[in-house]
Amino acid sequence: MLPRLIEPLLLQSLNRSPAVALLGPRQVGKTTLARRLAAAGAKPSVYLDLERPSDRAKLRDPELYLRAQAGRLVILDEIQRVPSLFPLLRGLIDDRRAAGEKTGHFLLLGSASLDLVQGASESLAGRIAYVDLGILTVEEIRKKDHPDTLWLRGGFPESFLAGSDAESLIWREDFIASYLERDIPALGPRVPAETLRRFWTMLAHNQGQMLNAAKLASGLGVTGPTITRYVDLLIDLMLVRALRPYSGTIGKRLVKTPKIFVRDSGLVHALLSLETLDALQGHPVVGSSWEGFVIENLLNVLPRQVIPSFYRTAAGAEIDLLLEISPKKRIAIEIKRSLSPVLSKGFYQACADLNIQESYVVYPGTEAYPLSKTVQILPLKAMMAKLRQELLRPLV
Repeated sequence: MLPRLIEPLLLQSLNRSPAVALLGPRQVGKTTLARRLAAAGAKPSVYLDLERPSDRAKLRDPELYLRAQAGRLVILDEIQRVPSLFPLLRGLIDDRRAAGEKTGHFLLLGSASLDLVQGASESLAGRIAYVDLGILTVEEIRKKDHPDTLWLRGGFPESFLAGSDAESLIWREDFIASYLERDIPALGPRVPAETLRRFWTMLAHNQGQMLNAAKLASGLGVTGPTITRYVDLLIDLMLVRALRPYSGTIGKRLVKTPKIFVRDSGLVHALLSLETLDALQGHPVVGSSWEGFVIENLLNVLPRQVIPSFYRTAAGAEIDLLLEISPKKRIAIEIKRSLSPVLSKGFYQACADLNIQESYVVYPGTEAYPLSKTVQILPLKAMMAKLRQELLRPLV
């Protein structure tokens, strides 16, 4: 397993909070990371996979079983499968606290964020911390690996580390089939697998475009509300991201529709049957695929309190990614799949609209250089380092 940069944060959270929820899509490495931290920790641990019948059988009397684990870190994988556990965990945490065991009681792993966060927030308020484990980023791959390989194959570890592009594509195709045929039906939604595959593929074709529910509904032969339900489902599974438009009051007519991204670039390419870099670079999706890839890498750096957005007006002023680092500081980021990026008048107009004094262009090159007094051209990894530096400062 490749080392994950989130490890220290997860360990700090376990040392600070009685319960920690580690959220991320399936196959992103949550279980491996949890087991590794548990093995290295001073406290003994027990692991339960709540999709495994033998482990669920241990919880026929959950209070009796979990009380017997006092003094251990209890790892509950796919916790959203058993939401009835959340109220019980609250009482167990309070009892352990009263006995002097303040932190590191439960590590909850989940691949469906809505049910887990809702259940935890209702029952475990003030007792739980949240940590997001995303797909691999350019900061986490080995020096010998090219970032374009990560872009092509995506950030699921098994896909990225496959022996060849062909093997990687097979893994991703199996991953998609598994979600459609097993994981999503197990969550309850009655959506035909073929319909959802077609919808997911349509999103890949429209990567980074504003959501047009009516157009998608017409293509699938369903209603607009059904499209909204499908989008919400894939967002909940952390497979799709809705990037919200900037909604401040600046006296301009602002776009109000979110942009939709399939979060993993490798899944975009698998849905479009793009096996190699040559095939990708000759496909119309190449620019929007790169944009989504960059956005996912950059957002991996951000803490939860920094809400990303994009900016677009009816007059054509536009910023690909807008980050409000603090009430007094916004950063504008434009994303270009070109070694000689050129900015449009719309970008400069958007920066003027928002009075942005610091803006960047992320491109696939390796050198950083100024484009003007207020615009810097940066490689992706350098932009991530820049954001980490900014976020070390107090959010005022």
